Amino acid sequence: MASLLPFQLNDPTLFHQQSLIHGHWTTAATGQSFDVVDPGTGEVWAQCPDNGPEDVDVGSISASTAPDRRVLVIKQPLGVAVALVPWNFPIAMILRKLGAALAAGCTMVAKPSPESPLTCLVLADLALRAGFPPGVFNVLTTSLEKTPALSERMCVHPLVKKVTFTGSTRVGKIVAGLCAKGLKKCTLELGGNCPFVIFDDADLDHAVAQLMLLKWRHAGQACISANRVYVQAGVYDEVVSLFKKQTSQFVIGRGATVGTTLGAVTVPSGLDKAEDQVEDAVSQGASVVLGTGKRHTINGKGYFFAPTILTGMTASMKLSREETFGPVCGLFKFETEEEAIKLANDTSLGLATYVFSKDSDRLWRLFEKMEAGMIGLNTGNGSAAESPFGGIKESGYGKESGKDVAVNEYLISKTGTLTVASLRSRI
Repeated sequence: MASLLPFQLNDPTLFHQQSLIHGHWTTAATGQSFDVVDPGTGEVWAQCPDNGPEDVDVGSISASTAPDRRVLVIKQPLGVAVALVPWNFPIAMILRKLGAALAAGCTMVAKPSPESPLTCLVLADLALRAGFPPGVFNVLTTSLEKTPALSERMCVHPLVKKVTFTGSTRVGKIVAGLCAKGLKKCTLELGGNCPFVIFDDADLDHAVAQLMLLKWRHAGQACISANRVYVQAGVYDEVVSLFKKQTSQFVIGRGATVGTTLGAVTVPSGLDKAEDQVEDAVSQGASVVLGTGKRHTINGKGYFFAPTILTGMTASMKLSREETFGPVCGLFKFETEEEAIKLANDTSLGLATYVFSKDSDRLWRLFEKMEAGMIGLNTGNGSAAESPFGGIKESGYGKESGKDVAVNEYLISKTGTLTVASLRSRI
């Protein structure tokens, strides 16, 4: 029947009153149709085929003759992977990289830091004892002097297809450049000038307890350590008081000494940077409210730096612009949520951010607005084995840990297109 639609179609050819089978417009086998009614008038405005069971066979046969092209996707291991591992978490860093590589089916050559090479060697020995085939996990140690040359050769070696590096942003850019020469897949977990934000409605005891763990563990030598602490003006003095009181209870000493609760700085350059940041802040008006801001020894030995807290911090100070990687903490004062977001994001790095507030709406807003790869919401633990670990901006790219995510960093996707008819036997 002719169209009785109560409006004009721009394209009348779109109006169909037949079924579609194998690309053809058809009627029902019985020739019968049913009415389509305009609910506004009760009048018939179209008729469609009244298909019955006898029409199903025709439709099924047509569907079974659909094009026999199939697209298949498989994932395969990249091959040999190189891991350049830092000194601050010698077992965690290599396990995070090695576990994903092995799960993907890759082999690995690891170069541990010269400051902490023994842990990686122990892991390699345990792997052999567990039955790992020779060559699956390999370790090359070297001195600090030979590290650049060895690392470069590992990155550009033609058999190496993947490089994973944890370390400074400066060295990460060098590694990325070396990998770019061969367009090799690269995962970079780099520096983190991480902000720790406390709002005046936060549970202050909980926030400070988390700050104690996040700032002082490993003497502040962790990429996800709290580097800049922003406290809303209404609770600033209270937070400073709580933080000072708890920090003053540390017992500084060699890690192997019973009773020690805060150990040494690992490398002398860490002492240089800590002193420089304190001196710079004080010269611009900051106050040292705990600690000396100076290195010291114990019985004439060791690289020690008493935990130092500064107040009266501003954005122009080095401690605000650079990752500290040591036991120095500056507390900044802010007034509004918008100011806190601006201050926290005012860095080229974007590894982790921590926010403390009892306002769930605010937490969700900051979760979205903070420029970091990992956000701790009322917790200083922003990472877990089951969640992706990694940053954005100049904190690197690629992810470690996390279901599927970490393993995919060591895989390639390969697409296959198959014509099924070509597999059928000729009659």
